[in-house]
Amino acid sequence: MGEQNNRDKIIIRTSIIGIVANAFLAGFKAVVGLATNSIAIVMDAVNNLSDAASSVITIIGTKLAGKAPDRKHPFGYGRIEYLSSMVISLIVLYAGVTALVESVKTIINPETPEYGTASLIIVGVAVVVKIILGRYVKSVGKSVNSDSLVNSGDDAVLDSVISASTLVAAAIYLIFDISLEAWLGALISLVIIKAGFEMLKDTLSKILGERVDPQLARDIKKTILEYPEVNGVYDLVMHNYGPDSYNGSVHIEVPDTLSADEMDKLLRKIQVKVYQDHKIILTAIGVYSYNTKDPEAVKAREKVASIVLNEKHIIQMHAFYIDKAEKTIRFDIVVSFDAEDRGLVYRNVCEKVQKEYPDYTLQIAMDTDFSEEE
Repeated sequence: MGEQNNRDKIIIRTSIIGIVANAFLAGFKAVVGLATNSIAIVMDAVNNLSDAASSVITIIGTKLAGKAPDRKHPFGYGRIEYLSSMVISLIVLYAGVTALVESVKTIINPETPEYGTASLIIVGVAVVVKIILGRYVKSVGKSVNSDSLVNSGDDAVLDSVISASTLVAAAIYLIFDISLEAWLGALISLVIIKAGFEMLKDTLSKILGERVDPQLARDIKKTILEYPEVNGVYDLVMHNYGPDSYNGSVHIEVPDTLSADEMDKLLRKIQVKVYQDHKIILTAIGVYSYNTKDPEAVKAREKVASIVLNEKHIIQMHAFYIDKAEKTIRFDIVVSFDAEDRGLVYRNVCEKVQKEYPDYTLQIAMDTDFSEEE
């Protein structure tokens, strides 16, 4: 809980810095834009106000996301951060569309700008400030895993490009007496719109539910495999309830000689260790047993594995157990998402194994590796 509170404080402090900086920049640019009759600078000022609004939304989202779990939302409110990030993406899109509309209007009905030394110096300072602010906000966002701050940082860097474009337009006008600021404004607004769509797409993808980071999945499995009783770790499923907030389940393969008491102790140790090392709450640990008492069963496992793993698009076979008394063979197979027809792959495996063991009833489950790498 202490780490979460510290993270929230960092996000809020960084957002307040963004609000103050953008408010000052918006005021200065609005004055300069109106004084020089520059639509690009005026729209840049409006964009700074949208950045300040984004920071306010980040603060509100962080506060709401930090609410303690309750009866209605027992997994907490962490996903609100994704919603606030989505709102920021929409603000960026709106700013880009607005800038494009105003730039097109100016292209159709051009106005002659009146640049002065003081106004250009202010815009130049604004470029430097936005670059520094954007890099700082984005770096903090990455360090605390805050999409809202990362999006705000990216937006600030884009703003610096907008401000720099007004300087380029001013230089061209002063040297060649050609006004291109409206065209540059239109071009930059398209860049902003593109960035807004990308931010929105990434946020929606997280809300929809993405696969867990493969490296994190490998680390969790490695931690569980440290226990000598565990022969394999499979079917890791992670549910994300906000940045750095995961609940999950997993299956482990253990020898068929462990007692219920021994299993209970092992499962509790695994849950504690995974939380300590990775801050992941394992809400369930399923158990697969494997044959240890019958050499023929070991040979059967090797034979079936050779059949199954020879099939294209089979990533893994696990949870194998043969019961000669009941004449059953059970195991799970993981079929890759690359297979055009995963069901067909599954049926092919069933047919080939059944052909080798016609007297046995097969219990084959088709699994999905939710952390499968691309």
